[in-house]
Amino acid sequence: MMPVLLIGLTASCQNKPKGSNAMQKKENTVTEKIFKSDEEWKEILTDEQYRILREKGTERPGTGLYDQFFLKGRYYCAGCGLELFESGSKFDAGCGWPSFSIPSEKSSINENRDVSYGMVRTEVVCSRCDGHLGHVFNDGPPPTGLRYCINSASLVFKSEEEIKKEENQTVK
Repeated sequence: MMPVLLIGLTASCQNKPKGSNAMQKKENTVTEKIFKSDEEWKEILTDEQYRILREKGTERPGTGLYDQFFLKGRYYCAGCGLELFESGSKFDAGCGWPSFSIPSEKSSINENRDVSYGMVRTEVVCSRCDGHLGHVFNDGPPPTGLRYCINSASLVFKSEEEIKKEENQTVK
């Protein structure tokens, strides 16, 4: 077995998923992992977020907050605050879940083979906390041809105005 060397780890998130300034974009970095017990996750997540992010659940189609939501801004992991998608990559796939054509940074998302429910799919998880986000399919729009089909409960949205306001407060 060969040892693995990770270069460029970042350690800036303080595990404040709900509207915190820990939601930051990471450019070309390897994301430091976050490990929590089930009890710790249950303390910071709603029941629905826990069911989806930690137990690999899903929302019923058309019921998620962000399915038909098209404001400009960014989407972050509801578990750890890592930036996952920008609103410019969001599109209406008509599938009943928020759909994106590309993650903000490839390093924000990890993919796993999913053979549950008698299907073969590609699961998408947050690279920082391993929270289940949804699945990716090869039926999206150009130029990627990908459709990241993501559960709303696994996301937190921040508008461009909120992001600018936080950036201005950080600079002061």
